[in-house]
Amino acid sequence: MESAFKELLKAYRLEDKFQEKSLIHQWPELVGKTISSRTTNLYIKDKKLFVKIQSGPVKKELQMNKQKVLNLIHEKYGEDLITDLVFY
Repeated sequence: MESAFKELLKAYRLEDKFQEKSLIHQWPELVGKTISSRTTNLYIKDKKLFVKIQSGPVKKELQMNKQKVLNLIHEKYGEDLITDLVFY
């Protein structure tokens, strides 16, 4: 069943969109409860993940650990899905 679903996504060229939605849904598991609770808006545009952060200290911490978060995303979803993170 899973392989049929993956083939269907590939046939209709929806694989990337499905992975993008999956990444946004899995954000709390990737970064943890503390950071995700201070995140209000996530969206992907031009292979960049835009993340709105409510807390200044959390935003600063994420900016300093940007590569670590990007590596977590690459491990789970591959390097082609997201090329950059933007915290605002």
